[in-house]
Amino acid sequence: MADTASARLNDPGSEIRAAADRIAPALIAIRRDIHAHPELAFEEVRTAARVAAELDRLGIPHRTGIGRTGIVGLIEGGRPGPVLAIRADMDALPIAEQTGLPFASEVPGLMHACGHDIHTSTLIGVAAVLKELAPQFAGSIKLVFQPAEESLGGAAEMIKDGLLDEPRVDLALGFHNHPDMPVGSFGYCRGACLAASDRFAITVHGRSGHAAHPETAIDPIVAAAHLITQLQTVVSREVDPIRPAVVTVGAIHGGTANNIIPDEVTFRGTVRTLDAETRRVAEAAIRRFCEGALASLRVRCTLDYVHGVPALVNDDDVLDRTVGAVRAQFGDVIAAGKPSLGGEDFALIAERVPAFQLRIGSGQPGRDDRLHNSAYQPDEACIGLGVQALARAAMELLA
Repeated sequence: MADTASARLNDPGSEIRAAADRIAPALIAIRRDIHAHPELAFEEVRTAARVAAELDRLGIPHRTGIGRTGIVGLIEGGRPGPVLAIRADMDALPIAEQTGLPFASEVPGLMHACGHDIHTSTLIGVAAVLKELAPQFAGSIKLVFQPAEESLGGAAEMIKDGLLDEPRVDLALGFHNHPDMPVGSFGYCRGACLAASDRFAITVHGRSGHAAHPETAIDPIVAAAHLITQLQTVVSREVDPIRPAVVTVGAIHGGTANNIIPDEVTFRGTVRTLDAETRRVAEAAIRRFCEGALASLRVRCTLDYVHGVPALVNDDDVLDRTVGAVRAQFGDVIAAGKPSLGGEDFALIAERVPAFQLRIGSGQPGRDDRLHNSAYQPDEACIGLGVQALARAAMELLA
């Protein structure tokens, strides 16, 4: 009997699998309820209430209103040890759903098109499993249900409200579903895996006039067009070719009529980089272009440049132990992947404590889904599989 109990403590895989399979239908029901009622950044009132109700049911103490609409639960292990934070995001996107599913969004113009409903229900499942296994691990689990990831503001608000304190967080796990990977597979990226994401707005100030007499005006539309073209040289001619970067202009506004040269034009965009030096080079180039516009194009530029989240850099030790845990639970189903220039505010947590973000395959057979798409339909089997992977990783990290 003693040998059997010892083996169970050393290899909790079967317990985790049985618990995850048992609660999977309930987690899918929670996911579908959240999916039908999407909420934007810092408006996740209903979602947070559903999370709080589930934590109450599980007997897990928690605090609400962290980072405005966030929730933090705490599971204490059987003996003293480090504090591991596991984070899921809760917010939806301003996208009109086109899936036709019976549990499709009931809120016009809003949709969980990034799978944060999947993430929220997955972490509820992780909470249920780890609550049962608490006597077997050392330390504590902080369950972080974060608002406003899509606006890249929620993590900062939660940190400001003491997320990483009382008790102090020692290491962290994040995760994201990946429809570009088949369900049942997992992935990782060593080092910088997601980009620093900065944004800019440039207002080009000219002088209005009649379209028939352009010589009497200073045309900000033509100047803006030149500047937008010039911005394309930041990556091709300013940044080291072996360092990833992308500069994108996503919006441009100016003018009111086809026969009037306007006074000004504003365009907005993002700068995404994986390292601090490339980030500095790109910003410096954009500032230089704006300053030079007065001499070359006769326009004055106002630049509003906002530093967003840093690059998300995975810690090697947390990564290796998590990858090992996934392999112990499932076998050889996890593989290295490439970095992405998408942004993620889990980076603010990873900047402060050793952290790793796990990629969880969510692609349905026969589909080719992408995140932020109105027809996005992840395979719900990824919820139970994610519960197993994260619970096993937590047990390893708090062994």
